[in-house]
Amino acid sequence: MSGVSKGLRICLLTETFHPVTGGGETQARALAEGLIARGDSVELITRRNDAALPAEDQVGSIPVHRVGPAGRGHLRKWGLVCTALFALVRRRRRYDLVLVCGYRVLGIPAMLVSLASRKPCVLKADSQGELSGRFFDPGLARFGLRHDRFPVNALVWLRNLLLRRAARFIAISGVIEQECRAGGIPPERIARIPNSVDVSVFRPLDAAGRSALRDRFALPQDRRIAVFTGRLVRSKGLPTLLRAWRQVVAQRPDALLLLVGAGGLDMHNCEEELRDYVREHGLGASVRFAGAVSNVHEYLQLSDLFVFPSEREAFGISVIEAMACALPVVSTAVDGIRDVIRPGIDATVVPPRDEAALAAALVRALALDEAIVSMAAAGRARALEEFSSDSVVEAYRALLAGLVRE
Repeated sequence: MSGVSKGLRICLLTETFHPVTGGGETQARALAEGLIARGDSVELITRRNDAALPAEDQVGSIPVHRVGPAGRGHLRKWGLVCTALFALVRRRRRYDLVLVCGYRVLGIPAMLVSLASRKPCVLKADSQGELSGRFFDPGLARFGLRHDRFPVNALVWLRNLLLRRAARFIAISGVIEQECRAGGIPPERIARIPNSVDVSVFRPLDAAGRSALRDRFALPQDRRIAVFTGRLVRSKGLPTLLRAWRQVVAQRPDALLLLVGAGGLDMHNCEEELRDYVREHGLGASVRFAGAVSNVHEYLQLSDLFVFPSEREAFGISVIEAMACALPVVSTAVDGIRDVIRPGIDATVVPPRDEAALAAALVRALALDEAIVSMAAAGRARALEEFSSDSVVEAYRALLAGLVRE
């Protein structure tokens, strides 16, 4: 452990949290639990997206405060500007610093309280376009609006006048760092810290362990299994994957595709579209939907191959989890994924939206020849060296402690 002093008091804000299990939620939980394990105090504020969830909760070691507006609906999250503001003010004596994971909405109340209380605020983008406003374009399109046209661009400009006064911006990847710089954030206030993986959980199993998992999940022992993990949304390239998979099973009838995750609350949710495609094209025997699960690592450990055809990514955490499990990886190399993989060294890379190239790469990778197995081993080594939870949590502690001392 580093020499960072104990006793940091942190209020962590995130739009959604457990039981939602997307990448941002998983990272927020891992960071909070890592900080608490090192003797720091962390309280988490999030939206009560399901009215059945308790307002006050304990998730693992993390005290969780859920605020309104409760229920589903993409526009409800904007109510957090008021409810999170009140929650921060009420708890102002219980923290010394605010850390926001996904600041597109929550950055506003966090910065208002930060400036009023003179407590530092750190903003971490979980997605591309949070600072520029491009993130909102799919939702705005329903109203004939865009982030770079009036009146939305004026509102984004006003919001960013406030956000730019944050003590630090966390860049999880090169593309996020570029966006910060383009948005006028001085380089000295941008901290490059990647997302992390618990490499003690995401690890390879031997043949016996893999076989036992397949039995437990009633999955066949004699089939080659490719797995995708993540939200079932269009931007992950899943419609392209299913079209490519039709070509794969024509050549490899023994191949089985596992889709691990759900569409959830995301406005790009395409889960039903994917299920319809599987039914309409007779793929039920070669594609299975696992749904939202809390044991993603076990689905990776029982599989032979990982596929991730994303069209846009701030940071490829799912790819790193697969690499940590020593799985061969077939992926696109868009945006944040470029910081994670090295084509031909630890992953096979295909262009986004190219179903023919994806199908060909999957067929080659399913052969599990010596070159493919060698890339999988290189991926595991890189995950251990650069993306372990311990190193990332310590980087956060050093940054946050320095800001509190200032």
